[in-house]
Amino acid sequence: MSRDLDQWMPLRPDSGRVSHDAAVADAEDDEQLLSIILYEDVSDYLFSLNSEEARMSLVSQFIDFYEGRIAQWTCTNSSSWVEKALSLESLPYSLLEDLRKMHDVVNGKLTNPISISLDLLLNCSDDSNMRSNMMKFLRNAILLCLKAFPQNYILEEAALVAEELSNTRMNSVSCSVTPCRALAKTLLKNNRQDLLLCGVYAQREAFFGNIDHSRKVFDMALSSIEGLPLDVRPNASLLYFWYAEVELANNPSENSDSLLRAMHILCCLGSGARYTPFKGQPSSLQQLRARQGFKDRIKMLSTSWARGIIDDHSAALICSAALFEELTSGWASALEILEHSFTMVLPERRRHSRQLEFLFNYYVRMLCKNRMGLKSSKIWEAIVKGLQIYPFNPRLHNALVEVSHLYSSPNKLRWIFDDYSQKKPSVITWLYALSFEMSTGGSQHRIRGLFERALEDDKLHNSVILWRCYIEYERTVACNTSAAKRVFFRAIHSCPWSKKLWLDGFLKLDSILTVKELSDLQEVMRDKELNLRTDIYEILLQDEMDT
Repeated sequence: MSRDLDQWMPLRPDSGRVSHDAAVADAEDDEQLLSIILYEDVSDYLFSLNSEEARMSLVSQFIDFYEGRIAQWTCTNSSSWVEKALSLESLPYSLLEDLRKMHDVVNGKLTNPISISLDLLLNCSDDSNMRSNMMKFLRNAILLCLKAFPQNYILEEAALVAEELSNTRMNSVSCSVTPCRALAKTLLKNNRQDLLLCGVYAQREAFFGNIDHSRKVFDMALSSIEGLPLDVRPNASLLYFWYAEVELANNPSENSDSLLRAMHILCCLGSGARYTPFKGQPSSLQQLRARQGFKDRIKMLSTSWARGIIDDHSAALICSAALFEELTSGWASALEILEHSFTMVLPERRRHSRQLEFLFNYYVRMLCKNRMGLKSSKIWEAIVKGLQIYPFNPRLHNALVEVSHLYSSPNKLRWIFDDYSQKKPSVITWLYALSFEMSTGGSQHRIRGLFERALEDDKLHNSVILWRCYIEYERTVACNTSAAKRVFFRAIHSCPWSKKLWLDGFLKLDSILTVKELSDLQEVMRDKELNLRTDIYEILLQDEMDT
């Protein structure tokens, strides 16, 4: 009976047949052991995820595995995000873009620019053309996930971007017909009340330069709000904010048509008036009503925020109010609104809210954008305070490097990185510290020291991304093949489960490793069930040679 509890359908010999051959009986027992399936509770699914965060984390990691793009869906202080950072094997697109921006800023100030960055180190530029079939598969998988996450605009955007990547170059931003247009129209046809899908689609149209088509989609969605059910209407604030951001990104110069359009959009949101497409500059009375409307709605939000009810739509309302003040009264009034919103919640609640983290990123971005009229100390203090609350936030690390590079010495930034790496060691902090040193042409001795210090940490010793960067740095930058070989063997000892690490040895160190070492590595990989795919032509050729 005890075996019945531990095994699924245990095999038993026929009770009416007695074996007289002990060896045969032993062989049958061994064969039976190979057929045993251990279980705790056999059901339709091997496991189930009850929490929304766990389910979303699984989908997000699936998208990252296939090198798709997905927006930030949880706070960087959450356990899901921290575990994701620790398990990185390659640079995700969002982090890669931030590191490239930082590299460009640092190199722009140097008299002799140095083209060494982490994306080049890992040959990420070679992957700019993603395989079309893989992106089509990812698109179809995300569409299936939308059945479990209905009207989730983050996954809807990921599906549209996967559709784009299956039809265009990865970094292409100019296209007469937006590649995801057909898919977006199909999704909207199936659910005409999905306002956020309209907003996501309109942003993709603007991204590819089709601003007129983007405006058409936004106007259609906002004009239809009054006829939609009451539970759908709160999504409008996010739609208004996206529309205003698209207009300002289209032409941010003053006295432009886009600037007036953004003011009109925000006036409609603030005043609560029925949306009408843009016809001209909002009057002073309309702006006054919008300003008062924003104030009243923010007062109403303070009660719900105090109870911990914080969603994307309320955060978008705060950002819209700040953006409206920036356009009409100046950046000082806009910053006051954002700073006031931070006082509406307890500090501990701020640490675990994705929406409040988004607000803080928006606040820092506005500070950096208006840095010419601000004291550098105010910007610096805001970023440092933000990193104390969100120590794993890549955007704040990026802002730290950019601002410190403009207003302070490299040694001060090195001191800050050293301090953070001791207090709150994270893969993100070390990646930015390493990227900064490589971008400024830091000495090989210091860069090696950073790698060693990072990998000595108990939490980061198993970080695949740090080991891969270290191997490639020794191989391509320091041109020390023997050191790269030593680091490689240390890496596979620390992270024996990572197939990417093993493949780095075969693909990048094949000229360094001997034939016997490569053969031994393949044997170890096979023992660990890290199988290598072999071209079928090679198998057929080998079979022909054997015959």
